[in-house]
Amino acid sequence: MSPALTPEAPATAAQSASQRAWTRDDWTSYADRLLTGAMAWASPGNGRITPPGAEGGYGHDIDGLEGFARTFLLAGFRIAGERGQGVDELISFFSQGIRTGVDPDAADRWVRLEEHPQAKVEAASLALILDLTRPWIWDALDELTQQRVIDYFAPAVGDDTYPRTNWLWFRLVVQTFLRSVGGPWSPEDVTADLALHDSFVRADGWLSDGDERSYDHYVGWALHIYPVLWSRMRGAAELAGDRLPGDVAALDRFLQDAVHLIGGDGSPLLQGRSLIYRFAAAAPFWVGALAEVPSVSLGALRHAAEKVVSHFAERGVPDERGLLTMGWLDEWRQLAQAYSGPASPYWASKGLLGILLPADHPVWAAEAEPLPVEQGDFVRTIAAPGWVVTGTKNDGIVRIANHGTDHAKPYTLVGDSPLYARIAYSSATSPLLDDAAWHEPLEQSVALIDGTGTATHRAAMDLLATTTDGDAGVAASTWLAHTLVPNATQQRHGSGLDGEATVVARLTVVSAVRGPEEVRLARVTDLAEGVDKSDWMLRWGGWPVTSRQDAQITSALRGLTVGTTARTVTRTDASPLGASTAVPVLDAPVEVGTWAAAHLTLAGADHTPSITTGVEFTDELAAITWSDGARSTVDLTNYRLS
Repeated sequence: MSPALTPEAPATAAQSASQRAWTRDDWTSYADRLLTGAMAWASPGNGRITPPGAEGGYGHDIDGLEGFARTFLLAGFRIAGERGQGVDELISFFSQGIRTGVDPDAADRWVRLEEHPQAKVEAASLALILDLTRPWIWDALDELTQQRVIDYFAPAVGDDTYPRTNWLWFRLVVQTFLRSVGGPWSPEDVTADLALHDSFVRADGWLSDGDERSYDHYVGWALHIYPVLWSRMRGAAELAGDRLPGDVAALDRFLQDAVHLIGGDGSPLLQGRSLIYRFAAAAPFWVGALAEVPSVSLGALRHAAEKVVSHFAERGVPDERGLLTMGWLDEWRQLAQAYSGPASPYWASKGLLGILLPADHPVWAAEAEPLPVEQGDFVRTIAAPGWVVTGTKNDGIVRIANHGTDHAKPYTLVGDSPLYARIAYSSATSPLLDDAAWHEPLEQSVALIDGTGTATHRAAMDLLATTTDGDAGVAASTWLAHTLVPNATQQRHGSGLDGEATVVARLTVVSAVRGPEEVRLARVTDLAEGVDKSDWMLRWGGWPVTSRQDAQITSALRGLTVGTTARTVTRTDASPLGASTAVPVLDAPVEVGTWAAAHLTLAGADHTPSITTGVEFTDELAAITWSDGARSTVDLTNYRLS
């Protein structure tokens, strides 16, 4: 049995922060603080905003455009929410920035769409807010500037180089604005973009960001908010036809799952790419209020958004300069994508979308409704991403057992992305994200390890099940466990590494989860030709615990079948949560065709991991006895593929 791991440092003062509900004034004050901090770094003509920090992978000019466009999002919400009253400084500042941005002779002009693909992303924010603030900014611009704006957006029309992901909304939003101001647009592009969005639709209101199994925060902060915001743009109703009720119904169903994915301390899951956008994860809750979804109350939506944003606000975000850094709580550049720059984090503006709702909107008077994890323990399945979710009220931790998400296409053999392909994620832990983590799955993995320490990967796995039985849940997947020699040149935009894969065997893993506990079953079959089982070990990696974490936690890993050896692996500078991370590990000999089992725990620091939880196997069943004496049964015939 591995020792229980806890952070080295005590909980921070943030844990005792006031629980007073935020008023609308609190929200606008927070927004103003972010705006003031960013605007201080504007160029002479306000066309670019470039906060201090390491230059992004796309260069200084793109960094400045991102800074303007992403803070313009927040300024637009602020201006529209006040109906243009009392925000003259914002109107003046950003109006001047627009005039400069489209002036071809200005030193701080915007990078054009035909000059760099990233400009296509930022153009959508510009167009969205120009439409939203039309009476106060667009209508007041001189005719030359208006024409220059049209000319700036025009290259989007007929451009088929947009990636077939959430980027479809960037082209669609821009063309909708162009159409509304007499500019060029393409009905064929609009039809194609809407059809592409619909091709991403999966079960229960979920969408995949492209044709890979890409389930992450982009489902909420991109694929669900744009349909609603787009529908409110001038002329969009004529393009949308009767699709809005369906989009809202999908959002409504998604939100019923999404409220279960926030920890009791307000932390979103640390899963998926672009986590430097932080509280952008609050955006779908606000857009649910905007769309008046029927199944999640206004009080529940506002409270969920507040929990997410206040999680960061109470922990020093933004920093003392009023700036959002590239990191989670503090600066940690490894969390960003290679192309991210110092202004990239300002997509977090989406999480403050609620200030668009004026003071007389009923959301501000609605009685707050606690998060599911604040109300009690729960277990929930989410079919599309292949997740079983458990939440525990005592420690506020939300966990997912992940058996269907890997940011990979089916039947491909690639490396595991630490952000997507691990077996479990939580609101209290981060996957390891150092260079080694991309090459060697460790935490929250079951892998085969050879004598040199080379570990197998699981992408792309096949989802077998997500079910619940009372207060327990079961998720399962199978995959061709393979080693990988990575290609020399890689682009890390979320997916795992490409390279030369060599199949070792088939691994099938079943996660039985209940409260803070998991019994994880694993079976090795179908050894590849020439593979000798004696050359390999079966390795289990448990929950990672990082020093100086905000909330103290306990992680434990214990073998439930014979032959396991426990140890702890420590990595430094591998997590955005702190300097040192410890991972409990079990090693066991490979027994082909036989189920092996381990017991994992992730709970608050005051939790004592059970030594009584156990499992008994027959040919067809795994009978689990949990720490409190409750029993669950897993039918193993459902997962016997050979």
